[in-house]
Amino acid sequence: MRVGFLTACLIVVFTPTLPAQQITGDVIGVHDLSPGSKSPITGARPGSCSYCHVPHSGVGGSAPLWNQTLSKQTYSTYTSSTYHQKGNPQPPLGGDSSLCLSCHDGTVAPGQTVLYGKVSMIGEMRNADILGTALQGSHPFSLILPLKDSIDMAASLAAHGKTADPDGKVKLIKGNVECTSCHEPHVQAIDKVSENFLVRDSSNGQLCLACHDPNRTMARQQNPLAGWQVSIHNLASNKTTAQSNVGSYATVAQNACISCHMPHNARGPARLLRGTNEQDCIACHSGGSNLSPGALNIFAEFAKVGHPFPAGTKTHDAAESAVLNNNRHATCVDCHNAHASNKVGTFAPPPSLRPSQSGVVGVSASDGQTVLTPAVNQYENCLRCHGASAGKTENAVFGYSPARAVSSGDPLNVIPQFSIAASSSHPVTHDRTSPFPQPSLLTNMLNLDGVTQGRLMGRRIFCTDCHNSDDNREFGGTGPNGPHGSRWTHILERRYESSQSPGPGRMVTNLYPNPDLSVNGPYALCGKCHNLQTVLGKSSFTQHARHINAGFSCSVCHTAHGVGAQSASISGERLVNFDVNVVAQNGAAPISYSHATTTCTLMCHAVAHNQNGSVSALSLHPTGGQGVKK
Repeated sequence: MRVGFLTACLIVVFTPTLPAQQITGDVIGVHDLSPGSKSPITGARPGSCSYCHVPHSGVGGSAPLWNQTLSKQTYSTYTSSTYHQKGNPQPPLGGDSSLCLSCHDGTVAPGQTVLYGKVSMIGEMRNADILGTALQGSHPFSLILPLKDSIDMAASLAAHGKTADPDGKVKLIKGNVECTSCHEPHVQAIDKVSENFLVRDSSNGQLCLACHDPNRTMARQQNPLAGWQVSIHNLASNKTTAQSNVGSYATVAQNACISCHMPHNARGPARLLRGTNEQDCIACHSGGSNLSPGALNIFAEFAKVGHPFPAGTKTHDAAESAVLNNNRHATCVDCHNAHASNKVGTFAPPPSLRPSQSGVVGVSASDGQTVLTPAVNQYENCLRCHGASAGKTENAVFGYSPARAVSSGDPLNVIPQFSIAASSSHPVTHDRTSPFPQPSLLTNMLNLDGVTQGRLMGRRIFCTDCHNSDDNREFGGTGPNGPHGSRWTHILERRYESSQSPGPGRMVTNLYPNPDLSVNGPYALCGKCHNLQTVLGKSSFTQHARHINAGFSCSVCHTAHGVGAQSASISGERLVNFDVNVVAQNGAAPISYSHATTTCTLMCHAVAHNQNGSVSALSLHPTGGQGVKK
């Protein structure tokens, strides 16, 4: 109860000049524990004030004539890696928060009065009203003073001891944050929707914004709340249901901060999240009827072959390094900033971030280490995991991975593969610069039906032009955009088969002879941007038709990202970089390719490709060795 409140009974009776909201009607609500009240727990003693206050004396030192037995529990308090008020002390006995905890920590039963002894009570407190002694999931209070300043806090807090609440209802108590900073214990329904003894209407995040400022700036610091005013979570008019458990208000915008955060008993204690990691997003983004109109079902995509959620100790933390070394995970907030994210209305050309990723962190493609807060281009966010970070591993769930003849050392680091210095690459981090004509390149990318034209083929592409949900909205589907998950391996938007062999040079075991060149065929992903009929012609390589019709995948000879290292034998034009799981050396000669003569020197599918352009069929011995067939 509020420290400055002196003898509730007497004031209500004898002070007619108080604001009308404090004396009109049943304002005390469920804090009235007297017989016949609407509280879930009631006592035998009449008088709503007497359960908390006495006319004279009282306990708790400076407490306002306090009658409820104080709890002397030791509390574990809030902490997180981004919390600046390190080392919260115990709430002072008899202080504002201590009075509230005398009932709400659940260790002292209501009705344990000092003056009247143990009052007989019936009913029980609601679970939501019991905070317990583990207060990690509750908003911090009774802080070590002075308050420590932070970029996401209202400047007036540390400087002047005042909140930014324009109505002056949200206050610091003796310079500190206490329960009564946000709660008025004598008036339950100041907020007519969220009847939780709030000091003011808290719709649209007004209570939170009294202390948390998304617009504040400081030199060389990024405000984690930046972009909130124009974000979809602040503006969305989608209606919410009670079953969604995202707050008391009618819409996403009205629930605002409490859509994702809980001031008390938060399940994800750090940053008071309603759920841990991606679980915080499920209520609205997993389909169902929690929203009206509903949002696209993101979590149905993860049920396919999706980005890996955290497992064990590999979890996300807001203070983690932008470069995810030895901690591979992919939570929603690794790729999206909930405070700044916006709805994608139009699909702008690459490489800029889409509005749904506004405010997200990234890594520079120049060195793989320089942090960009926020990222500007989509690939910069992808490079947090797929760049120079240490500890990357291949995961079998994503399918077969070719091993390239020319590699920069770390095959999972795509930065050198996409680099301007690469001998050839798909134009993700830089514009197309190939001096060679590309006769198969389409004018427009094809939509998912493989027929209608999609986005104009520019000088850049997105990572998500290949790695995307297989039913994404941008290219004609009805599902969400982005690499959340796909029915195709490597989270590819369309089908793409890689040839596989039991050993280098041996027979390929998954041939696709005379392949279907439609969107249903094994190379549908290539067909999004390239006319496969043109590829079968002789305009770029005379042996394309022979190899493809024999059933060999593009992946045997071509890398998907780029040739990021130099080689004397493979120059790398047109993404030629052989899969050494499939091809082998032809005798002592290294695996090589000459663009000038369009010839290669290697062994593949039990055939020796010779430097002069001839081929020699091989016979396979029972021991697994190979010999030239006479």
